[in-house]
Amino acid sequence: MPNPKPKLSSPPQPQQVVVVVVVSPQNPILSPSPPPLDSSDADRRLREAEDRLRDAIEELQRRQRSAAARGPQHLPPCDHASDESCIAHAIGNLCQSFLLSYGVRVGIGILLRAFKLARRQSYSSLLDLKQLVSEKDLIVREEACRIGLFFGGFSGSYHALRCLLRKWRKKETPLNAILAGSVAGLSILALNDSNRRRTLSMYLLARLAQCAYNSAKSKNKFHFWGSHWRHGDSLLFSIACAQVMYAFVMRPESLPKSYQEFIQKTGPVAQPVYKAIRECCRGYPVDIASLSDYLSERTKSDSIKLEEYPSIFPCSVIHPDTNSCLAHNAIATSATFRKTFPLYFSLTFVPLLFSACRRSENFC
Repeated sequence: MPNPKPKLSSPPQPQQVVVVVVVSPQNPILSPSPPPLDSSDADRRLREAEDRLRDAIEELQRRQRSAAARGPQHLPPCDHASDESCIAHAIGNLCQSFLLSYGVRVGIGILLRAFKLARRQSYSSLLDLKQLVSEKDLIVREEACRIGLFFGGFSGSYHALRCLLRKWRKKETPLNAILAGSVAGLSILALNDSNRRRTLSMYLLARLAQCAYNSAKSKNKFHFWGSHWRHGDSLLFSIACAQVMYAFVMRPESLPKSYQEFIQKTGPVAQPVYKAIRECCRGYPVDIASLSDYLSERTKSDSIKLEEYPSIFPCSVIHPDTNSCLAHNAIATSATFRKTFPLYFSLTFVPLLFSACRRSENFC
């Protein structure tokens, strides 16, 4: 009987070992998570991140600005309408300023002529245009044209030069306005009278100083002591008038001749009296002969005693027509008002009328 074949046994298989790792807070080696942070440390890191982000944004903006400066530049826009050319804008300002200045000067002349006719009690002639605007009595045509050319030329050339400088320098800065205004100021040569040009230049210089002071005061950079007082402008005007009247009495050579004549005509004191007061204040002998001749023409009384070196002049010398100082002041106020009212009313009313008409046209 045959023996059964023995069964071959398979080789042993390797055993698989499963290792289970338990992670717990008590095992710091196997736990990679950092410990929790407190609130102060988190706030500090947040602020540092914000600072780094802000620095990065600023650096990016700086690089963009530098790249824009090196690259193609765009011209800044002009201050007029986009559909209007610079030349048309300058010509429009020239014509508009010329017509406005011409109309204001002619209007002032016509209004002064009307006051003159009314003072003569010739009220019917106010309706007669031949007497009111005749070239014989109203010579303002050449003067009005010159004033119109001055203001119109200044406005037109200023706007034209400012646009030119804006395109040439490729930027808009206050220097453009300064250069344009300086060159446009040559339009003052349209006035043929050198004394008038000098007077107007001094007036514009005073306006320039006033604008500079107002600008510095509005920005809290500089202001005079007491400028914040209530009615401080009235006090400043009184001080300025006192200085002008001192110059008129004691230093008349420091004032223009036309200004001296204006004060003398509108003032209540005669010229010989001013001269005597000036000599008395300076310690000089008073011209008794000329002062006596003046007093003899104004009064019939010879009771006024004059001295060569008086310490003070009596009121009878200053106003020989009236005995009362109060009555003299009232008469002088009334007479000065009648003399100056037509002029200052015309200078105020006519420009105001043109300005109101211009605003109404813009509104419509």
